[in-house]
Amino acid sequence: MIKLTAAVTALLAIAFAVSPVFTAPFSGFTPDQLPIPQVNPPVQPAGYAFAIWGVIYLWLIISAVFGLWKRSDDTAIDWHDARKPLVVSLLIGVPWIAIATTSAIWASVTIILMAIGAIMALIKAPKRDRWLFQAPVALYAGWLTAASWVSIATVFAGYGILMDAFGWAIVGITGALIIALLVFRQRSSAPEYFASIIWALIGIIVANTTETLTISILAAVGISLLTLTLIKSQRA
Repeated sequence: MIKLTAAVTALLAIAFAVSPVFTAPFSGFTPDQLPIPQVNPPVQPAGYAFAIWGVIYLWLIISAVFGLWKRSDDTAIDWHDARKPLVVSLLIGVPWIAIATTSAIWASVTIILMAIGAIMALIKAPKRDRWLFQAPVALYAGWLTAASWVSIATVFAGYGILMDAFGWAIVGITGALIIALLVFRQRSSAPEYFASIIWALIGIIVANTTETLTISILAAVGISLLTLTLIKSQRA
């Protein structure tokens, strides 16, 4: 069972990385996907920030291939336990872009499930081989944490629920920070988790600059909070 799970993880990591080739490009929901079109919503990072996916894809493949090669026998139960939620996340991730280009609501539901699976995998990550499991999964989980809140905020604003895009941007950034801090309490040895969320927050600042200054300031405060938390954890 351990070897089978390792093989499935490797196959899904590769499939996840190549899946964008078989779908239309996705850089956010199109205006016709939501009743109130969300064109460049303030919660969405600048386009360049999504380049982080290249690092995530490659690192997850390296991790999964190493795991199949070196951590697929009966002594690898620590890897096996962490792989199971990761498999769920990757399984949903393979068709995610196709889902996102079809339904904004289902895109939000599925990316939340992806994030939950990735976070569970991070919390269960083996203590050994830090750079070959914990680090890539932490980067992946952190980006999904940010992305899931971007999706939630965009969809709720797009349906005009309670607030407009500005209000939901505040909720989205705040929600991502709360989840980030809660997860980090469970796995403070994974600074890569914060790194990808900080990367997303920088992208939000670049996208908003002074045009939506409040959002930029909130993102900057979030960066400071995560950085200080990380420094404090390293000193403890």
